[in-house]
Amino acid sequence: MLFDSTLRKELSRSFGGTLVVILTIVLTMMLIRVLGMAAGGEVSPQDVVLLLGYTALGHLPTMLSLSLFIAVVSTLTRLYRDSEMAVWFSSGLSLGRFVQPVLRFSAPVLVAVAALMLVVWPWANRNTVDLRARYEQRSDLSRVAPGQFQSSGDGKRVFFLDKQTGDSATGHHIFILDQREGRESVTTAQAGRIEPGGEGGRRLVLNNGARTDLDITGGTRTISRFDQYEVRIGEKAMAQLQERPPKALDTLDLLRAPSLRAQGELVWRAGMVLAAFNLLLWGIGLASGGPRGGNNWVLLVALLGFVVYFNLINLSQAWVGTGKSGAATALAGLHGGLLLGALGLLRWRMR
Repeated sequence: MLFDSTLRKELSRSFGGTLVVILTIVLTMMLIRVLGMAAGGEVSPQDVVLLLGYTALGHLPTMLSLSLFIAVVSTLTRLYRDSEMAVWFSSGLSLGRFVQPVLRFSAPVLVAVAALMLVVWPWANRNTVDLRARYEQRSDLSRVAPGQFQSSGDGKRVFFLDKQTGDSATGHHIFILDQREGRESVTTAQAGRIEPGGEGGRRLVLNNGARTDLDITGGTRTISRFDQYEVRIGEKAMAQLQERPPKALDTLDLLRAPSLRAQGELVWRAGMVLAAFNLLLWGIGLASGGPRGGNNWVLLVALLGFVVYFNLINLSQAWVGTGKSGAATALAGLHGGLLLGALGLLRWRMR
């Protein structure tokens, strides 16, 4: 039918252009954030592209939902502005007749949003968590670039090494400054290497060095020399690998998990899928305009509504995660209420 094909063509053009713009903006912001994490020693510089890909996949459902919502609002608003809606209405069509072709066009995008939220989102988060945990497991020393001072993650230690072998597990001319609990220690060694330790941890083995301990409160100093000195490292990172946050758990695992945080994460995932559908109906109801202009406020109101809706989804997750609300109550109250509101708006516009 001419009506369906025309509307589908307009929606495709608007959706594609909007998605490209949003992807460009979001990816640029993500790249800046990931580069900052790499510069701060939180992730390996070699994993920047991989981490950017995981982050982009995790946020792709939100970008698809927003692009689809803007496409519906902008397309129908343009039809109002160019008096094309008046032509369709005069031919006997009502505003409710637009729902079917919009939903038919949006069906593949809605399926993609559901798959991304329920399957790809936890997979991307799990890989991101494991990537950062494995980098932390390398220990502070293995992340030190030769010839540069590097602070530890907690800021209590400073490392320096003169040169490093190709396997990045062995260094030479090592300097370690450790400051904590009123004591300061300086350890120097001719060489050092990282070896596997017990229970999945690691140990740092220093050879031919000296250690100076200073009691800052009492002012006493102790100097000791050693041929070999061992320090256990990596336990914290191993614990991070074993205990993943709810956002990194599969959806089926969340359904079986009894914790409130798992239920909150499940509400958030289901809420993003339901929101993508609700936004389509709200987009049809909100679109309006006239041939004399004054249509920019429609898009601004739509964007504001998206931001409010997204924040309400996050709020419902927090309420369920802290036990202030049940999962069913949060889903029915928020998304069911907004669905009824969208249907009521459409009914009022069709009068």
